[in-house]
Amino acid sequence: MRSLILAVQFLTRLPTPQLKTFDPAWLADAARWFAPVGLLVGTVVWLAVLAGSLLDPWLGALLGLLAWLWVTGGLHLDGLADLADAQGAAHRSRERFLEVLKDPHLGSFGVMSMAMQLIAKLVLLMLVLKFALAEAGVSPDALTSPDALRLSGLPDLSGRAGGISGGMIALAANLAPLLLVPAWARLFTVAWSATLPSLAAGSGERFAWRTHWPSFWLSAALLAAATYWLAPVLLLAPLAGLWWWAYLKRKLGGMTGDCLGAGIELCESLLLLALVVGRQLH
Repeated sequence: MRSLILAVQFLTRLPTPQLKTFDPAWLADAARWFAPVGLLVGTVVWLAVLAGSLLDPWLGALLGLLAWLWVTGGLHLDGLADLADAQGAAHRSRERFLEVLKDPHLGSFGVMSMAMQLIAKLVLLMLVLKFALAEAGVSPDALTSPDALRLSGLPDLSGRAGGISGGMIALAANLAPLLLVPAWARLFTVAWSATLPSLAAGSGERFAWRTHWPSFWLSAALLAAATYWLAPVLLLAPLAGLWWWAYLKRKLGGMTGDCLGAGIELCESLLLLALVVGRQLH
């Protein structure tokens, strides 16, 4: 289970057994578990959104975003900021791009990219929750009303109507597509690192040392089956991964660990947007 432990340690802040030794080459084996670890991330976000929604939809979205940041440690958001700074300062110079990419300081482009990404995720989580509440038969404006809670079956935290009932189960089921978003985004990194040349030494380059295509396609098939059941609109998810692959290939000619992290963040936002658009059209 060493590769699974490493995958959890690298991608999350969840507690795991400590390994006595470490070899950078082991990261290549850990990549096979990226999609399952993405499901763990999605579970944390799903639970946070569900818990916060019992009081207010915006609180649910905020708790979901905070949980997303906590469980990942902001790792991928940092990659997005570094990439934005490097591209903003490169002026078509490859050497300048790599120099700024390695700089630990945060510039204005990085600040703006992080701010926009956080705002986008917060709003998109709110919209996903809004549609989930509507499908569960609960009005967001009347979410904390005792009458609305009693009629919908949702628990009233004041004690006037307690217990988990059909309304709560329906809401949890409607939010279940959130489980899939981080899983798809992390699965893409396996393909990106395996099919794009590395621009610099680092974690992205280590993932490419060995690619487990059988486990990749197995994860993709299982995710596709779960997606067909929970949120068919996310069957378009590979298009988001292909878009980022094409962008890196055309714009940079390869990838780094920061490029992979940025891709995870952007693909997660695109998949949340797909959920919102899909629910709206439905």
